[in-house]
Amino acid sequence: MGAQLRVYKRRIRSVTATKKITKAMEMIAASRVVKAQRKVAASTPYAAELTRAVTAVGTGSNTKHPLTTKAETVTRSAVLLLTSDRGLAGAFNANSIKIAEQLTARLEREGQEVETYIVGRRGVAHYNFRERRIAESWSGFTDEPSYADAKKVAGPLIEALEKDTAEGGVDELHIVFTEFVSMMTQTALDDRLLPLSLEEVAKEAAPKGEILPLFDFEPSAEDVLDALLPRYVESRIYNALLQSAASKHAATRRAMKSATDNAGELIESLSRLANAARQAEITQEISEIVGGSAALADATAGSDR
Repeated sequence: MGAQLRVYKRRIRSVTATKKITKAMEMIAASRVVKAQRKVAASTPYAAELTRAVTAVGTGSNTKHPLTTKAETVTRSAVLLLTSDRGLAGAFNANSIKIAEQLTARLEREGQEVETYIVGRRGVAHYNFRERRIAESWSGFTDEPSYADAKKVAGPLIEALEKDTAEGGVDELHIVFTEFVSMMTQTALDDRLLPLSLEEVAKEAAPKGEILPLFDFEPSAEDVLDALLPRYVESRIYNALLQSAASKHAATRRAMKSATDNAGELIESLSRLANAARQAEITQEISEIVGGSAALADATAGSDR
């Protein structure tokens, strides 16, 4: 019985140490998610105005720009998957990877060849383990992404869009990321970034009933699009990186809180078992003392007779 009590006490110490770690990680994630939320809010006005400008140029001219005009036959597409560098975030990475695989399967059913670009070590590890081809990958900045990181990611994607498909280019660019809705809700989704759907963007960029202004272009609308659209892609990727970072921290906070609560319940359960073992041990010792005393009394009485 004493050995069983030692086992319970050792497990209680181990779970208590784990509980301290998960509690600390929960508090760290809670502080980081607030900062990430502020960055998302700060990046939104710039992205909205840039989208508005691109929409105005695209709808105000008859220029057939490769980044705003959909190919007659789409043969190759690029999928940018945003994951995290670290785990301990529940189903955060699994949900994003699942959406990316579903998108890839759908594009392949449509007869397209898919080039996969991945941000985050978790996504890279998933694809490498399954021996799937990765066109390019980035990591090391998913917890606190900067605009420079978004620009680094956007560069190869824009180059691929500007190339002809026969030379290794792509016709479309899709992005898979996790949208931060609230502290309790984060939704993995996919979105087509390019070619830009001017009708859909116009509805998102301009309030209902508002008429976009007319512009004169100097030197030309195509040159303006050449300058604006890369910035548009960078801003959208930056916003998606921030959304994913905030979602990851929120998922980590929720997972660590659940782990802390479970550790507390396990400690209570083990404490009850340890108390029961201790009481059983005391009862056994008392029984042994009483039995020994009774045996001694019987022996003494026999010798007197």
